Amino acid sequence: MSLEDAIRQEAAALGFSACGFAAAEPLTRGAFLEGWLDAGFAGQMHYLARRPARRLTVAGILPDARTVISLAVPYAPPPLPAIDCDAELRGRIAAYAAGPDYHDTIAARLEQLTAFITARSPGSRCRPYVDTGAVLEREWAVRGGLGWFGKNTMLLSTRAGSWFFLAELVTTVALASDETTDAHCGRCTSCLDACPTGALGDGLVMDAPKCISYLTIEHRGAMPPALRPHLGAWIFGCDVCQSVCPWNESERPPVEAQADGTPLSSQAKAWVAPSTRAPSSDVEWLYPRLTDLVGLDASGFRARYGRTALARTKRRGLLRNVAVALGNATNPDAVEPLKKALGDAEPLVRGHAAWALGAHHARGHPRAADVLLRHRSQETDPTVHAEITAAVS
Repeated sequence: MSLEDAIRQEAAALGFSACGFAAAEPLTRGAFLEGWLDAGFAGQMHYLARRPARRLTVAGILPDARTVISLAVPYAPPPLPAIDCDAELRGRIAAYAAGPDYHDTIAARLEQLTAFITARSPGSRCRPYVDTGAVLEREWAVRGGLGWFGKNTMLLSTRAGSWFFLAELVTTVALASDETTDAHCGRCTSCLDACPTGALGDGLVMDAPKCISYLTIEHRGAMPPALRPHLGAWIFGCDVCQSVCPWNESERPPVEAQADGTPLSSQAKAWVAPSTRAPSSDVEWLYPRLTDLVGLDASGFRARYGRTALARTKRRGLLRNVAVALGNATNPDAVEPLKKALGDAEPLVRGHAAWALGAHHARGHPRAADVLLRHRSQETDPTVHAEITAAVS
């Protein structure tokens, strides 16, 4: 058995649903990256503009690197329960964030794969990455034959759609490169048409400051008021562009093997759901009650989300998102929890609660205006005061 086949077999046993190899030669996407950054599409992700040229090569990571191994880890698509988020005042969380933080889960398996490779190639070295560092993971995955860039700017596979994470091992081991795959989006524009904020454009371009995932996770301050109504019930991430993609149709059978036919382990199969049905615990996780979240203090936030992907938003960011979701709900029962949010210690939360109450005031809910007017006289933060004034005007 070749070393390439042995690595694929071990990767499958560890729960990776795809494994591809690409020569560690510089990527040729410098002009696109520079144009994307110059257009401001990175938003507040300023780290992307720091020495962007280093993202086009892995030489700075491992000077004598010969191969980039790209790996996929499947995750379950979001369940579609018979829930009325508006009536029940529930929020939405992107499917990938369910359960323990994927960074930790995948990193442990990368360590095992690294041990396997170095044991068979004494003296070799590997550097693992899971959605971190100066690694353009989708570019390497395309070069490694795992899929193609979809119009939603995500990596797509004819076998797995896009419901999977990416991870990489940069290694000094020379491995035979895989062939790239053709694009299969054709004339379909489902993701572009469905994006609530118009963040997706022609030419495989993502305007991050308009993206709901960016706004609810990466954006740290006040959200642009014009975009808030388009967030709907999303409080962490967004699955819209994936859910409408034909390659992610719910009838698709679960992945049983890697592209070369290597069977997946039972562990890997357990990571990806064969249908959109899910246990009630998954539903409660991905569709939490907003009234439960609005009262989370710092310790409550850490206890509930401290070891999950949601920790990235921090408490203030999550409660900001919760306030916006409550404002987008037409249910007048949202006014009472928003009143509580208007008394939060964080001005960021209070400001968005004021906007949300203003949305209910505009719908003719009289209690919303009363809450805002009573609070305005005691509000000391000028930005929150401005939000209140705008809300009742």
